[in-house]
Amino acid sequence: MSTSTFLSTGTTRRAALQWAGLALASTGLAGCGFRLRGSQAFAFQRIAIGPQPGGAVAQELRRSFGSAVQVLAANEPLTQAQLVLTVTNEAREKVVVGVNSSGQVRELQLRIRVLLQLRTAQGKGIIEGDEIVQQRDISYSESAALAKEAEEALLYRDMQSDIVQQILRRLAAIQAGQLD
Repeated sequence: MSTSTFLSTGTTRRAALQWAGLALASTGLAGCGFRLRGSQAFAFQRIAIGPQPGGAVAQELRRSFGSAVQVLAANEPLTQAQLVLTVTNEAREKVVVGVNSSGQVRELQLRIRVLLQLRTAQGKGIIEGDEIVQQRDISYSESAALAKEAEEALLYRDMQSDIVQQILRRLAAIQAGQLD
C-alpha cells in the first residue's frame, strides 16, 4: 500500500468521523429543544411608550420594535394604542465597592434601574411596578481615567440594551386574551 493511498484513506475516514460527530451533535441539540431565538411575535400591533421623549431606555425601546409593532407618536391619543407602556425611574448609579489601603477607589459597580408599568388602553393593568436592574463591576485606575470613562459608557450602553431585550421578551409573552 502506498503512502498516498494510506493518507487519502485516513483523511477520508477522519472526514467521515467528523461528519458523523457533527450529525450526532446536531441531532442532540434538536432533540433537547434548542433553537435560535429569532424575531419575536407580539400579540398586539400598536403600543404607546411614555414618557415622551423619556430616558435612553424608552428611546431605544421605540427604535427596537421595527416594523413588527407601530409605536404611537407623542401627539397621537393613547386610545389608539392597544398597550400603554410607561418606563419610569430610569436611574443610573455608580457605587464604590472597593478601595485600596490609602483610600483610593479601585472598583466600582454600575447599575441601571428601570420601573415598568404596562396597561391596556382601557386602563387594565398587566404589569404593575415591575423593576428591572442591571449591574456591572468595573475596576478603576486614576492613571487611566479617560479610558475608564469610555469603558463606563460602553457598560451603561450594554446594560441599557439588555434591559430593552428583557422588556421585549416580557412584551412577547403577553397573550391576546390579556389585551381585552
